[in-house]
Amino acid sequence: MAPFTVLHVCMGNICRSPMAERLLARAVRDRAGSDEQLLRSVSAGTGGWHEGEEMNPPAARQVRARRGSADGFTARKLRGDFIDEADLILTATADQFDYVVALRPGAAARTFVLGEFGRLLAGVDKAALPPAEAKPEAVHQRGAAIVEAVHRLRGGETPLLTDDLDDPWGRGDQTFQRVGDEIEDTTQPFVALLLP
Repeated sequence: MAPFTVLHVCMGNICRSPMAERLLARAVRDRAGSDEQLLRSVSAGTGGWHEGEEMNPPAARQVRARRGSADGFTARKLRGDFIDEADLILTATADQFDYVVALRPGAAARTFVLGEFGRLLAGVDKAALPPAEAKPEAVHQRGAAIVEAVHRLRGGETPLLTDDLDDPWGRGDQTFQRVGDEIEDTTQPFVALLLP
């Protein structure tokens, strides 16, 4: 079985989504205490004009400051097969949510704006989830159950404007720091719920 896969989506795939990709991976390593492949964290951009580029330098600084790695990152253009492979898709904005769902309508139930997912995560009943174990199959089952629970909590509601992550591109380190904080406001509680 492939590891539980989280796909992070923003516009250019050089700021927000790579930060989310690497900060989620770091949170999993911190919690699991190993580099075992319990979760696959990847990213892509709807725009595609930065394809092949490294992470934007202020984004990379934020990742490193939070004990993550920016090494080896290469921006990618979002493709349908990336969505097909993902168990959870977290977009930076509602516009990117719409883009993902237009590309793959069947992915709507596992696609969320990052802030929306974090906001709804607090309502998940831990007792109703499969047991938390640091084993790939258990992580996959529990991750899928969390996604289903958050989707049910969402009901027919649309994301709030406050769920969107600001685009920090071309702005100062303070903006990148705030965006990093907002990313971790979702990734850290998610990992705490996912892993023992």
